[in-house]
Amino acid sequence: MEETAIGLWGVPLAILAGAIRVSTPFIFVSLGETITERSGRINLGLEGTLVFGAMTAYAIAVMSGSPWLGVLAAMAAGCVFGLIHGWICKFPRVNDIAIGIAMMQFGLGFAFFLGKPFIQPAAPKLPAIPLGGWSSLPQVQAALNINALFFIGLVLALFLFWAFKNTRLGLILRVVGDSTDAARAMGINPDRVRLLATAVGGSLAAVGGAYLSLYYPGSWNEGISSGQGLMAVALVIFARWNPINCFLAALLFGGAGALGPALQSVGISQGYYLFYAAPYVLTLAILIATSSPTRALAARRARFH
Repeated sequence: MEETAIGLWGVPLAILAGAIRVSTPFIFVSLGETITERSGRINLGLEGTLVFGAMTAYAIAVMSGSPWLGVLAAMAAGCVFGLIHGWICKFPRVNDIAIGIAMMQFGLGFAFFLGKPFIQPAAPKLPAIPLGGWSSLPQVQAALNINALFFIGLVLALFLFWAFKNTRLGLILRVVGDSTDAARAMGINPDRVRLLATAVGGSLAAVGGAYLSLYYPGSWNEGISSGQGLMAVALVIFARWNPINCFLAALLFGGAGALGPALQSVGISQGYYLFYAAPYVLTLAILIATSSPTRALAARRARFH
């Protein structure tokens, strides 16, 4: 093992930096899926939405020269995907999960088809906020160079946590998710609420895709997602549909994803690549831990309180 200028402190520092970088897409996808599932619908198509959002953001940023226009375009594309998913699911005997898988495949295929001309051109990147200026070490400065979307995700998680408990819209969402009959008795149209919730969820998931293509890793290619959209659905279950827990769980997933590169950064050159599988192992462990009937019932009760 080779020593670096910062020594073994480079491992936790690299994990912290990686957790922040890698967690941002998880934050937006999981918050979007939390809104969708709170309305009583599940959207497994967010992997396709994430990738299509990444392609849309990159393409618009290349053509316009503005990464923020790319983010807005990705949100619009994700909203359309959510509206299509929600509109199809309102029909009788239509299965949410089957439609989600179909939308995922459609989003992946459509993104690859439309995105081929944008693999080579370079797009402008989203800005980062340098918080490491107090240190003279370049490793610390790089670790604390944090993208603006991470802070937007933090604010959004806090806002949603408050809104679910303290606003009329939050109450409507919870009532619709808890009981369709109770919602109708209150004069609420469950199909409309679920349609809008799925659209908002898709829009947020696409922001996660925009982060991938416009900041980290900061390019567009067909393997950009690596299943993060599907892992974020497991993250939502693990977080018990709580926005703040989603944010913290996203950091946990991000830290797991950063473990391999962190070990490599301090000179560990053998076996570190095994840790690249950590996010997938964590996803599998979470699915196993939350799959028992007792825990599933407890989770459902906690979901609406």
